[in-house]
Amino acid sequence: MRPARRVLLAMAVAIAPSCAKAQDTVPTPSDLPPVGFGTLGQDDISLRFQTPNYSISIIPLDERVIRLLAPDTHSSMQRLLVTKQPEIDEVVRRYGLRQPTTFLVSFFGRQANARFDPEALTLTSQNRFFRPAGILPVTPGFGDRQLRQRETATAIYVYEDGIRVLDPLTFSIAGLSTDQWEGILRTLERERASVDARAAAARKPS
Repeated sequence: MRPARRVLLAMAVAIAPSCAKAQDTVPTPSDLPPVGFGTLGQDDISLRFQTPNYSISIIPLDERVIRLLAPDTHSSMQRLLVTKQPEIDEVVRRYGLRQPTTFLVSFFGRQANARFDPEALTLTSQNRFFRPAGILPVTPGFGDRQLRQRETATAIYVYEDGIRVLDPLTFSIAGLSTDQWEGILRTLERERASVDARAAAARKPS
């Protein structure tokens, strides 16, 4: 997945989030970690699994998560989200969404002419099943649904209301599933505590 990671970093990605258990999908200002104190890399917050033909990387674009990334990575994510915001807003308007959840999803070809079905990526949250309401390509040719070996195709996925990003999630495609997010949540909780400590230390007079 290293080529996919390089593509993501080069292209920039979206905003960021805090890590306390939230009952709501929309964070309040007090939920959000301070900006500029995160140290995580994209690998630390990415769910990954693979089919025989391609691998998948999934990053939640929730501010409570993304602010825990290192500052340069967070900035690149923010730039990408700003660029795609009009398209996200159109999906929200079209389907009447109030609290959409977005993810950055990359498909990486493991062999030549690897075909994939973008709409087949589903998730389960709180025993509810979700399909993407909108898929917004980031890389050219995403709609071709076919990858060369070691090629990456990336898009922002917009899911409907009701997904709790800071609770366990299960993603599924092509008969395969991953529930890695539960383990990643523990990493986020530790980093949130560290970010708060670093921010508090920075506020102390020297």
